[in-house]
Amino acid sequence: MARVVLTPAAQRHMTRLPGGMLRRVNDVLQRLEKWPAVSGAKPLRRDLTGSYRVRTGDWRVVFRVAGDQVLVDAIDNRRDVYER
Repeated sequence: MARVVLTPAAQRHMTRLPGGMLRRVNDVLQRLEKWPAVSGAKPLRRDLTGSYRVRTGDWRVVFRVAGDQVLVDAIDNRRDVYER
């Protein structure tokens, strides 16, 4: 079991989510606790090498793994999430 930790930026994103999407993102965060047995996690490339993403509808959860922690860096709409 991994421990899921949200960065301050990810916490700010969580506060702006609509209610239905908040439930879906919480489901993704619970799935991330089972890392590495997480279905749908895709490794990112180029500037985001070392990070992964899980999608839920048009929203993405971008995270990286450090030991037994899953560090969530961003939770945002697909059009904005990769612009960091």
